[in-house]
Formats: sequence, C-alpha cells, structure tokens
Amino acid sequence: MSVPAIISFQRPGSPESATVAADRIVSGEPVTSVDNRYSSDDAKFHAGLWTSTVGCWQIQYTEHEYCVLTRGHVRLTSSDGAALEFRAGDAFVIPAGFRGTWETIEDCAKHYVIYESA
Repeated sequence: MSVPAIISFQRPGSPESATVAADRIVSGEPVTSVDNRYSSDDAKFHAGLWTSTVGCWQIQYTEHEYCVLTRGHVRLTSSDGAALEFRAGDAFVIPAGFRGTWETIEDCAKHYVIYESA
C-alpha cells in the first residue's frame, strides 16, 4: 500500500480561467480562475487556489468553504443585506446555504477548502 503524497501549494499549478455567467453578474466583467490542487476520492473535499478580477455577481453556496484571502479586497453581502469586507490575510467561512453577492473590489486571490456534504 502506497502512502498518499503531500500536496504543495508552492509548486506551479494549472489554473483554468472562466467568466462569470452573464445572468449572475451585478456589475463589471469579472474573470475568475481556479486551480484545484486536491479532491478526495469521494469528491466531497477540495482544496486549491482561486483568483478574480474586479466585479460583482450573485452567489448561492451548496458547499461549505473556508477561504484565506492572499491578495486583494472583497465584499460579501448576504441576501438580507449584511455585508462583510475582507483583505489579504483575512480568513473566513462561507456556509452552505449562503445566498448573496461576491464583490471583488480589488483583484484578489484566495486559498480555498471546500466540503460538499451532499
């Protein structure tokens, strides 16, 4: 039986760019990239790197996500109007069921860990 390898976020990755779906955009023309570095065998646990350019869009989470912002400035606003801002160095959790907007105020990057219970 082989021992699983440690996953390093320091090595170069293979990010995939994407545009946010037009029907979700509130403002701007945000472009995101995701570089998933790890997924568990059952595909319920994921970790990687994500970036975004300036813009605002609607979000609806079905997964739990732990984030550490490594660059930039963002604002998350829930559907009831409560807003929180985060900057490089800040960590936060977005729970499954969260609805609202993600606004990238300044181009950002984050480390993410996602757990999908369903």
